[in-house]
Amino acid sequence: MYFSTYICIVMISVKPYKSVKQLLEAFPTEQSCIDHLEMLRWNGNIVSPFDEDSKVYKCAGNRYRCVNTKKYFTVRTDSIFEGSKIEFRTWFVAIYLFIVNKRGISSYQLADELGVTQKTAWFILARLRFAIDPEDDEFDGEIESDESFVGGKNKNRHKDKKVEKSQGRSFKDKTPVVGLLKRGEYKLVRRPHKVIDGEYVIEKVTIRPTKVKTFVVEDTKVKTLQPLILQNIKGGSRLLTDEWMGYAGLSKHYKHEFIDHGRGQYADGDITTNRIENYWSHLKRSIIGVYYKVSRKHLQMYLNERSFRFNNRMSILSEKIDLFLQGISGKRLTYQTLVYGSEISKRS
Repeated sequence: MYFSTYICIVMISVKPYKSVKQLLEAFPTEQSCIDHLEMLRWNGNIVSPFDEDSKVYKCAGNRYRCVNTKKYFTVRTDSIFEGSKIEFRTWFVAIYLFIVNKRGISSYQLADELGVTQKTAWFILARLRFAIDPEDDEFDGEIESDESFVGGKNKNRHKDKKVEKSQGRSFKDKTPVVGLLKRGEYKLVRRPHKVIDGEYVIEKVTIRPTKVKTFVVEDTKVKTLQPLILQNIKGGSRLLTDEWMGYAGLSKHYKHEFIDHGRGQYADGDITTNRIENYWSHLKRSIIGVYYKVSRKHLQMYLNERSFRFNNRMSILSEKIDLFLQGISGKRLTYQTLVYGSEISKRS
């Protein structure tokens, strides 16, 4: 039986939360989670995932019916939650832990926190990473670009597992990645109400935070690097790189300046790539310290995870989680696709 052809969802006000305890207090029931997700996804105007132009009927049990296709759906349909039997409150805790841990969380630790198997926790984390897209806006201003290689080091391998001629830019046992870092904008502000030793305190206030984009690439040649840069950086911007030949010729499109690492040069005034190199350092430490090993097939999802956490570091936790939840629709991921499909490595 259909209740109404007119659907209206009351806007839900959720207080900011800073702990798992406060999160569960904000969402005390399964229905409160469903209401919040429906508000974020549809904002009172339910849209069928099967036909956007179709009318929608409200049915019993948080279900809806697409008139044109005659199919039923819920807020789980066509999202990372589709096909999952785990309740939303558990999902919300998983998302909280996924976002709050600055270097990520392993599937073993998440399994202990949620009381599920390691295999289930691994699939949950994969779905969460799959829901994250890289920044899609075109960078402008001052941008640092750098390449790096993710993978093990020969010196850390057992003698019978060492890979010959794998130093430097060899792709035998490492995966090349490219990072673009848009420098933030700051200003110094004197705080008249803060005085130390008779002097006013000067604080740095962020106007626009630093942001990054990171990509898995096949190699670091000109034909690979430059189309990626041209697609993601606005013409006329200031581009800062090292001396790698893959950047040769970009001065036609940008104010290209570089430093020469080969000569021991790492900074010339504000001409430096230290910020993006520092980002790579944190990324690799998170992989080594939390995940230990990341396959080439799934590496882009790990890069997206790290970028999301970095780009939204200035937001309060509840805003980060809502921002994440707003991007879950259209992100259906099955276990078969994750394990056996090739789409994961190509999606960016």
